[in-house]
Amino acid sequence: MAILFVLSQYVELYFIRNDLAMALKNLSVTMLSTVCVVKAGTFIIWQKYWKDIFNYVSKLEKNQLYKPDYLTKNTIRKYTEYSRFVTYFYWTLVTATVFSLILAPLASYLSSFQNKELGDSGASSYPEIMSSWVPFDKTQGCGYLVLTLIHVLICFYGGGIVANYDSNAVVLMCFFAGQLKILKINCERLFGNGEEIVSYKEAVERIRICHHHHILLIKYSKVFNSLLSPVMFLYIIICSLMICASAVQLTTAGTTSMQQIWIAEYLIALVAQLFLYCWHSHKVLHMSLQVDSGVYTSAWWSQDVRIRRSVLLLGGQLKKKVMFTAGPFTDLNIATFVAILKGSYSYYTLLSKRGE
Repeated sequence: MAILFVLSQYVELYFIRNDLAMALKNLSVTMLSTVCVVKAGTFIIWQKYWKDIFNYVSKLEKNQLYKPDYLTKNTIRKYTEYSRFVTYFYWTLVTATVFSLILAPLASYLSSFQNKELGDSGASSYPEIMSSWVPFDKTQGCGYLVLTLIHVLICFYGGGIVANYDSNAVVLMCFFAGQLKILKINCERLFGNGEEIVSYKEAVERIRICHHHHILLIKYSKVFNSLLSPVMFLYIIICSLMICASAVQLTTAGTTSMQQIWIAEYLIALVAQLFLYCWHSHKVLHMSLQVDSGVYTSAWWSQDVRIRRSVLLLGGQLKKKVMFTAGPFTDLNIATFVAILKGSYSYYTLLSKRGE
């Protein structure tokens, strides 16, 4: 049903292609609907790999929490609380966006004296929540009510997909950043404070545990990136166009106050969604670059030559970066976020001059 609805949006876009204002309004929502369908589709198709990641996360944290290690437990508690906060915040933002999308056309219609007068004379159709094509009269009567009900259901369905997918992805990024921090702490404590007597066998075992921890983090971060990267590649392209389209609508003459409020809220949600991905991906990258410093701040100097060689090899292993990408060309980081905003502004300037 969702796929058919998105196709109907593109059909409607074809019919209204000569009206720039209507086309931009359609495009700003149609592109987001496309991303929703892609997220839902890829999540279902690749659910086996998603389950593998979730099982790894659950198993690792359970094993760590079972051990009497205060620093590890405290780190897990902190990034869990932070993840919970981000999830609540994002769900609130998506919920507000969905309700504003549903209620804004009605509020705009009721607050407009001109629309009220035209409605009384029967010269104007009622406002639509979204722009989509249907094979019946959607401007009045039962057709309008049916279409409105479909739009409301699609809004809640799409909002649920976006909130679930994005919150899962961001929380997993928080997990990788937190686990890299735990790995760094464990590397710092490899040989205690230097006065602790650590046998050769025990030292090798500690190094092996840190190495194995890092290997698994690298493995599952690559799996996660392979699932996320194609979706983010599409989203990065679409997000640039959506931000531009929303900005053009916001500054177009004739836009009512209620429409401006809805567009502004929608624009804020788009930027916030993009920022969450870029910021948390950047945090993972930053933490992965710091992990090897934990090895060199440990009491490696208290060990013999054989252990020092193993420590050197471990330090080389830990230099591997954990980086999430958006397709084969773009990394998810703050620089990308700024570049997208600059690109959107360039598109906006071009369209504004064309409109003049």
